[in-house]
Amino acid sequence: MFKPVDTKQSFPKLEEDVLRFWKENDIFRKSVEQRPEERTYVFYEGPPTANAAPGIHHVLARAFKDLFPRYKTMRGYRVPRKGGWDTHGLPVELAVERELGVKTKADIEEYGVEAFNRLCRESVFRYVKEWELLTDRIAFWVDLESAYRTYDDSYIETGWWIIKRLWDKAL
Repeated sequence: MFKPVDTKQSFPKLEEDVLRFWKENDIFRKSVEQRPEERTYVFYEGPPTANAAPGIHHVLARAFKDLFPRYKTMRGYRVPRKGGWDTHGLPVELAVERELGVKTKADIEEYGVEAFNRLCRESVFRYVKEWELLTDRIAFWVDLESAYRTYDDSYIETGWWIIKRLWDKAL
């Protein structure tokens, strides 16, 4: 009545086979493009900072983030999913300060503000490969090939434009 189940099935190999099939056949892109443009729901990932390796809490966060685009896709929406990289903030600076062993603003000035900023920019992408591997392994479908970066002028200017619009509307 039922086909016998192979009790020697290697689930890690099965997982690798499925992931390879998805990648080789561009299934993510096809899942977006086969749905009508008139019914679009755009997902922008709240971006991680790749200056540290991903942890289990990132798996949980991405599982929750993935629920809504997949649900909308199943409801017939075209769901482009834009990935991003967070490149700003105190965590980046603190990590670089620890790396350099600096403790004060004067220490940073002595090291050189330009050199410090350059090191901060470089550090935010230190673990990109690990993040991309995690993204693939948990089947979190998001476009990282054209990901936005929060240090790009276009991103920053968009933020200022939004704030100005809110100000103009007295919100």
